[in-house]
Amino acid sequence: MDKTITVRGITIGEGIPKVCVPIVGSTIEELGSSALSIRQVAPDIVEWRADYFSDIFDEEQMKKALHTLREVLPDTPVLFTFRTRKEGGEREIAMEDYILLNHRAITSGLVDLIDVEIFSGDDVVQKIISKAHTHQIPVIASNHHFHETPDEETILNIFKKMDFLGADILKIAVMPNSRRDVLRLLSATETASHFSEKPIITMSMSGTGLISRLCGEVFGSALTFGAVGKASAPGQINAEDLKTVLNLIHENLPENTQ
Repeated sequence: MDKTITVRGITIGEGIPKVCVPIVGSTIEELGSSALSIRQVAPDIVEWRADYFSDIFDEEQMKKALHTLREVLPDTPVLFTFRTRKEGGEREIAMEDYILLNHRAITSGLVDLIDVEIFSGDDVVQKIISKAHTHQIPVIASNHHFHETPDEETILNIFKKMDFLGADILKIAVMPNSRRDVLRLLSATETASHFSEKPIITMSMSGTGLISRLCGEVFGSALTFGAVGKASAPGQINAEDLKTVLNLIHENLPENTQ
């Protein structure tokens, strides 16, 4: 059974977890400069955090921003993400505008994946996923807990909801308040990786949760986030250091050393 998603030659869900680097510029000039810096690191995927962009609601400026990213990173998959305030983003947004922005990204021909917050309302989520799939764009369903780590059953039920609503990749980020919280997330990740027919992404965001950003290949998380310049979430580490550790773990796993 194929549990992978491939975009621009990058296969999510097999081998070394893919490294995604967010771009958080507020202007087109900042986006271009950040993209040039990121290009030197050669991440697998770039996430445009559109909630940081000052003119995101201006359709022409949004298109210019996407063209800028595509010119600097012509072969790198671009993930479009508008992270709402309630899930740790930079601004609040009405759901009709959230749908509109995602539809503009989908129909632009300039993005390869989109992120949809799973608790935006089932109707909102299904509208965006349906539009994305019409244009052959995979969808990452996401959910973020910035104050706690839910119990394992809750985490698994969120994954099931994401799957039910038609997402292609399932992502949960949590905040650890203890080492046991990190273990709970890793346990849920390992369990979900067995029952899910889709790639899973998990992370425990800061402090002791750092280990979760490094050991995805062991527990079943298919992608991790690293920073070049400004981080977009707590606990992100330098992308080059991240790639070094991921490769080291991969090379020393039993199945890769035989």
